[in-house]
Amino acid sequence: MEQITDTWDINNRINLYLLEAIEEAHFPDISASRGRTVGEQLAHIHNVRLMWLKASAPDLLDGLIKIEKDNITKDILRKELIKSGEAISKMIDRGLEEGRIKGFKPHPVGFLGYIISHESHHRGQIVLSLKQSGHPLDKKVLFGLWEWGTR
Repeated sequence: MEQITDTWDINNRINLYLLEAIEEAHFPDISASRGRTVGEQLAHIHNVRLMWLKASAPDLLDGLIKIEKDNITKDILRKELIKSGEAISKMIDRGLEEGRIKGFKPHPVGFLGYIISHESHHRGQIVLSLKQSGHPLDKKVLFGLWEWGTR
């Protein structure tokens, strides 16, 4: 079980690593195909976590806030991604103990795959938006997103 929640924690640290590499001035960057801005993508990652917590483990929502479009700063994102990451970790632990996560099928490990896939998708969109807006991430950062053994 420890390896499962550790995998989630690594994913969250990768998100925080990406966040630290982005200048706040680039949060309004958007891909050529439109959609959410870089800042909105990061807030969306957090807000989807809250959606799952509300549905599956509302007692773990204490102290967490939804990040609204007009309240996106690096400091808020960092603080809230850390807190929501810890809450999701607890929800996964609980789900593993109980054998299920309320509202999700098939099982807790499937949920882990689902939520990491969702967040990875948005990391890719963020990288693309920055690149297409003329603010590509440094290659060291791009490779760092895949260094799960050291993050």
